Amino acid sequence: MDPAERSALSAADDHSSWWHEAPARAAITPRATLLLAAAGRAVVSARRIPLVLTVAIFTLAFLFPAWPWLSGKLTIPWDAKSQFFPQAQFLASSLARGEWPWWSPNVFAGWPQISDPQSLLLSPLHVLLAVTNAEIGLRGFDAMTFAYLFLGALGIILFFHDRGWHAGGALVAAMAFAFGGSASARIQHTSQIISLAYLPLALWVLSRALERSSWRTGLAAGVLGGLMAIGRDQVALLSLYVLAGFVLAHWIGDGPSLARLRASIKPLAATAASASVIAAVPIMMTTLLAARSNRPEISFTTAAGGSIHPVHLLQFAFADLFGAMDPDIEYWAPQSPIWDAAWGWPGLYLSQNMGLLYAGALTLVAVVSFGLIRGLAWAREIRFFSLATALVLLYALGTYTPAFQLMYDVLPAVALYRRPADATFVLVALIAMMAGYFVHCWLAGAVPPATRLQRALEIACPICLIAGALALAHSVVGFRPALVAVTTAVVFTTAAVAALFLARRIDARWPAGAAAFIAAFMTFDLAWNNAPHVSTALPPQQFEALRPNTNDETVQLIKARLARAAAPDRRDRVELIGIAYHWPNLSLAQGFDHVFGHNPLRLHWFHEATHVGDTVAIPSQRVFSPLYPSYRSAFADLFGVRVIATGVPVEEVDSSLKPGDLTFIARTKDAYIYENPRALPRVMLLTDWRVANFDELLRSGWPPVDPRRTVLLEKTPNGVSRAGSGGGSARLLRYANTEVAVAVDAPAGGILLLNDVWQPWWRASIDGNDAEILKANVIFRAVVCPRGRHEIRFSFRPFAGAFAEMIGKLTHAHTSEP
Repeated sequence: MDPAERSALSAADDHSSWWHEAPARAAITPRATLLLAAAGRAVVSARRIPLVLTVAIFTLAFLFPAWPWLSGKLTIPWDAKSQFFPQAQFLASSLARGEWPWWSPNVFAGWPQISDPQSLLLSPLHVLLAVTNAEIGLRGFDAMTFAYLFLGALGIILFFHDRGWHAGGALVAAMAFAFGGSASARIQHTSQIISLAYLPLALWVLSRALERSSWRTGLAAGVLGGLMAIGRDQVALLSLYVLAGFVLAHWIGDGPSLARLRASIKPLAATAASASVIAAVPIMMTTLLAARSNRPEISFTTAAGGSIHPVHLLQFAFADLFGAMDPDIEYWAPQSPIWDAAWGWPGLYLSQNMGLLYAGALTLVAVVSFGLIRGLAWAREIRFFSLATALVLLYALGTYTPAFQLMYDVLPAVALYRRPADATFVLVALIAMMAGYFVHCWLAGAVPPATRLQRALEIACPICLIAGALALAHSVVGFRPALVAVTTAVVFTTAAVAALFLARRIDARWPAGAAAFIAAFMTFDLAWNNAPHVSTALPPQQFEALRPNTNDETVQLIKARLARAAAPDRRDRVELIGIAYHWPNLSLAQGFDHVFGHNPLRLHWFHEATHVGDTVAIPSQRVFSPLYPSYRSAFADLFGVRVIATGVPVEEVDSSLKPGDLTFIARTKDAYIYENPRALPRVMLLTDWRVANFDELLRSGWPPVDPRRTVLLEKTPNGVSRAGSGGGSARLLRYANTEVAVAVDAPAGGILLLNDVWQPWWRASIDGNDAEILKANVIFRAVVCPRGRHEIRFSFRPFAGAFAEMIGKLTHAHTSEP
């Protein structure tokens, strides 16, 4: 394509103004004139397709690949059921009881839900689901995930419609966004799906605000941006950077413009204002949680270990080249033993599905042929998306390019996240936008005919891809799985080329028919190649234990043993070790208290006391610490561990146990059930105390002190003497998420110990008067109790606590300045 033709094509990209641009009309060749005319005709065709018809076509296309989940036949497994479904059920149960869901006693001996990005407390659709359903079903929960994908794809359609781009291109982009790449393969990461869904919607509204210089539309853009930001995950972060880049691209345009900059001030100010109102407090709370967590920052080495290997990029063309969808293939990302033997371990830790990037054969053909080989990727209207795609790809590749080190060092908040591979969510979304635009150009007749060199490249490219894919896959997983993937890709890619030619012929007479035809092809392609598999869909029966009124015998037995031991001062805990992936957070759904859970974040002092990692889904993940060395220990008793359910005999988890240390209860289909008869009450009135060095206890373990008689404190308490004995009692009047009320009878005074984890946003009062909460026994809470009968109340005050903490940090920073 010569410069005049390229100039003409660039002019055709802006269909609302290309006929006003005199420079673009200079020296136009006859072929370029035809391209311009075809582009203009396509805009008319596109606008003859009503938006409501485009949305209707997309809705039908969307339902087909989503139906296995929406029908309830399958359910989204893994993190969706281990981390996120229990959170949603906890939210629903809390609201049904009339309780605030800001704190949960059900995991980690107490956990600040309001600070946790994974709690779903700020997901509008999940809040709506929780408000309307006290018991959330697996099917309803999955439907919310697909609803977010639908809304995100709808944002793409609206973005295309505003620009007069062909509905066929919009449908390609929408389907690739909703069912392509990580949105499909990693649909179990519910919070990242939510963050991703806001990106197209925010882009659409932000573009309107900038183009119309509308502060009202800017407010709406800020709402969407704020909702995206409170996802507080890496997808949200990268999406915000994409939005910032979009604004920068608007300012620059074909050249910096002071007028554009001035016109954008009001809408961008409105955007910033509404986004801040929505996101400032949640981000502040999560920042404070991260600072006191087990992972306040991720090192570069750790983060780089979550990079996408360059060979995974082949799976844009071949849906499952390495057999990640096949549970019988022993391949678990590039660090597998097979990879080690063939290529050497590159230091990655990626789950098996993270390299699945396929977004449709039409997407591949459009991007490679029309975008890269024929040069449309640099057309003015799509240039921003091309540049953004390149930058996000460099981010996703992580350690394999020098770019990620620079991004890690320079860009704010990148160091908070551990997997550059999460960028593939945003990467595929941007590629979907590009592909949709290129299909629009094709239907407009605005794709330039291939030169001889371009045609040679279009022929050579698939040959090289096939040869390289077979060679690489054969060395990793064998020839047979790769042959199936390659053969399937050849068939669908050939069909995609034919579909493009046929769609353009249909479009000449029936634009809506062409759009529907393309949508149907994308639907069939993605439903076939990104079909439900072990990473994305399992029978719902496997998750029966999550239902609040479950018939699961293990859950029923646990609840029965807890009820049997109930007493006015007791609220016993359980440990669920090595049963199944979705069991560690089961307690959030079932309403009992688990010592551990499934979450990458834990309070630093809790982690130091227990040494347990993200989850305890397999027996080897239940490690012990000096302070908590065994189930036969003072700390196990302080936690009030009454029931221990393990997927293997408990001696394989805790080899230090001796006969009689635990009482064997039953063997169910899921677990071995044991009881600890020494579990201590949740509230205890103690009259003997000692000052201890908690850091030393974390290293050396519990001292020779009876926890039933003596409480260990960091400092000497005010208003109480070491009485030794004096009798008295404590009983629970109310135990709710954010409030614990205790009736205390203390003839000689003493220390009220609450065996819930200490956290600075809790407040205490004695008969309505403020009281200090002491950190006791390394991680628990205590209050000095005067003589007599009193009501001691613990209240979780996250907003007041967070603001006071931030003011304290700012004041300290100010007074520390030289």
